[in-house]
Amino acid sequence: MRRATRTLACIITSMMLALPVSAQIGRRFPSERKVINDPKTGVELIFLTSQSGMGDTKIYQTHNQWTSDGKWVVFRSNRVRGEAMAVNEETGDIVQVTEGGYSGMLCVARNSMYLYYMRPKQAAKPKEKQKEYDMEVVEIDLERLFADSEANTLKKKKHYERICGTIPAEMGARGDMALDGSETFAYFRLGKEYAGQFPIKEEISGTFGPRNMGAGPSGIGKIDLTTGKVEHVVSVHFQVGHIQGNPWHSGEVIFCWETGGKAPQRTWMVNADGSNLRPIYRETEYDWVTHEAVISEDELAFAVIGHRPICEDEQPTDFTKDWGPAGTKAYATGLAVVNMRTREFTLEGQVDGDNFWHVAGSHDGHWVAGDTFARELWLIDRHTKERILLTAGHKTTARDHVHPTFKPDGTAIEIQSAMLSEDDRSMNICIVKLPKHLLERYK
Repeated sequence: MRRATRTLACIITSMMLALPVSAQIGRRFPSERKVINDPKTGVELIFLTSQSGMGDTKIYQTHNQWTSDGKWVVFRSNRVRGEAMAVNEETGDIVQVTEGGYSGMLCVARNSMYLYYMRPKQAAKPKEKQKEYDMEVVEIDLERLFADSEANTLKKKKHYERICGTIPAEMGARGDMALDGSETFAYFRLGKEYAGQFPIKEEISGTFGPRNMGAGPSGIGKIDLTTGKVEHVVSVHFQVGHIQGNPWHSGEVIFCWETGGKAPQRTWMVNADGSNLRPIYRETEYDWVTHEAVISEDELAFAVIGHRPICEDEQPTDFTKDWGPAGTKAYATGLAVVNMRTREFTLEGQVDGDNFWHVAGSHDGHWVAGDTFARELWLIDRHTKERILLTAGHKTTARDHVHPTFKPDGTAIEIQSAMLSEDDRSMNICIVKLPKHLLERYK
């Protein structure tokens, strides 16, 4: 009986010890890296993950994906449920980079080996029920983590993470976060009640379009990543959607009016001190603008889509029941770029019989890229306007897309794809290498 009790105690102890290790930050997974050539174009595709059912998706296309050394790609995964991963582009090694979960956007620093994200701060008493959570902003030292993971000398998570500060629950932050270009503070979206406490010049907007979204007020706050100081930046009369910092200009935040479709004025920016709130591209009622992304110091790329049929008769203009006359190719559509200083607008190109949907651009000003409704990835030479199909056949889920993002050095584009998946749904992380002859075009 004593031996059985001792054996049972050992089993329980082993199980208890195994639990934190199984979800420990720095845990490594074997490489799944596969290199193929696109069956249609011959372009090299590097699948950094290739298993089905792992829940792999890339960070949203507006944000940086690579670590500052250019070696690791950070992504979302269910290999350990609720935790984020990084994969080495050359070796394929996969490393868990969070522990304790994260909420919303993963923010990979461009100028240092740090990862930033939010997570709910748990109640002081474990059984205490919380309707609203304070949100911790966490910093992960990726350089130390990767080194210890490779050397098999992992320590507890406190050795790799730092709590930068806490956003009070009453501010309504829920994880949509972006780094400022200085990487000394981060922006986040404010809840409706908190944003409404501050002056707003415009009349508060109601819902816009058939999805009953877009109503204000909303706003943006910021947190100092060194001191933890939290401040209000701006409140606006509409629902704030995706937030971006300008990686090349500190003190600029770019964001959108989110309606779930066509917005009255999609693209906006404001200074970090709340001054100079202004629209970026001032669209007409015919422009369906979506999926904007900062691509250089002064430029914002976005899609003007024309996915709706052209009607002989005038289309309805009641935006509460329909999207009005927007979104047809009766007017100019395509992948566009606007200069955020001069407001100069350039339509870089459109695909025949389809539409660009999510867009990206190289910082050097030579290339823009976009995915289509058909899950193809196209490249456009900004000097000649030549359209180049890079890769096709990238199945994704009905609610997700290829979501291209350029590598900071302009040599590759990261996408997500179910091309290799047995179930035609499970997405993997894929790097599309720009062909050598294109890279040499503007050397």
